[in-house]
Amino acid sequence: MSEVERKRPSTIHEVARLAGVSHTTVSRYLQDKDSLKPKTRIKVEYAVKALDYRPNLAARSMRTRRTNRLAIVLATGPNFPGRALSAAAETAHQAGYQIEVVSVEGGPRVRAARIDELARSGQVDGILAMSSIDLKSSRSLEVPLVRSEIHDEKLRVLGELAGATEVREIIEYLAGLGHRTFLHVAGDQEFSSARNRKSVYLETIERLGLRSVGVVDGDWSAQSGYDAITALPADCGVTAVVAANDVVAMGVIRGARSRGWEVPRDLSVFGWDDEAMGQFATPSLSTVSVDREAQARDAIHRLLAEIQGKPAPERSARTLNHVIYRESTAPPPPADGRSEAQ
Repeated sequence: MSEVERKRPSTIHEVARLAGVSHTTVSRYLQDKDSLKPKTRIKVEYAVKALDYRPNLAARSMRTRRTNRLAIVLATGPNFPGRALSAAAETAHQAGYQIEVVSVEGGPRVRAARIDELARSGQVDGILAMSSIDLKSSRSLEVPLVRSEIHDEKLRVLGELAGATEVREIIEYLAGLGHRTFLHVAGDQEFSSARNRKSVYLETIERLGLRSVGVVDGDWSAQSGYDAITALPADCGVTAVVAANDVVAMGVIRGARSRGWEVPRDLSVFGWDDEAMGQFATPSLSTVSVDREAQARDAIHRLLAEIQGKPAPERSARTLNHVIYRESTAPPPPADGRSEAQ
């Protein structure tokens, strides 16, 4: 085979021949792989990857009157959802769609306005919102919209499980170690996940008869964690902190040390997200591992189903999160065992 032939794009018929199926079966795989039997799906998937096959989007667009493009809208900020975005893009590409990432400065209303513009532009077949938006209804939009951060009525319970149940487990675990006085450094309340965790934190504290010195509404930053812990009065009695994410937790730990408090001897700290830095920090950070890739793939599958006028795929009932216990948590110090740095 010549160099020119090797560089020639593979065709759908070549994929079908390698997989031992018809070209219509390959086409079905590209549009809805779950409609195929597992054995057939595996054979076609192998052939697509082996031949590095890329659907002819221009030709498909002419046949279907679709653009074969999806928009992913997210908030501008330091917390870029890299893992989720990569998983979403890969899932879309496997289905023959290109991704346009739209980063929008401003709050939920600004993002909602940008989504409305995209929907009217005729340049995309569907939109995935990966940040909260202030949109009362998506029915008026001209293309399907899926929100991966705010769950609809049907999925509200599962969404709560995916975003807050672990807070209960964390507090129950810390209470089991002997902790009685807590602080929650929450995330930006613009996000439903932050609101859910705050709500479950307060409910669990009350249910277990524990004491909370308050909830600090932060902005997901290390500075918010540092400021929250250093602002506490010396006699507050806090021995455990539940932080909005690992970045906030690192700020809490730094702030505690500035006061002469050692973690976990004087203060136990729990993060969220299982970032690599937490695993290798000293002490290593107790946290919640979040399967953002699975969340993103699920969102793209739901969006594609809406575009194709098919029922939304069933979501897995398993929780996407699990708690990881590391060195930043331990039993509380004796009542008179903690002192401030001079």
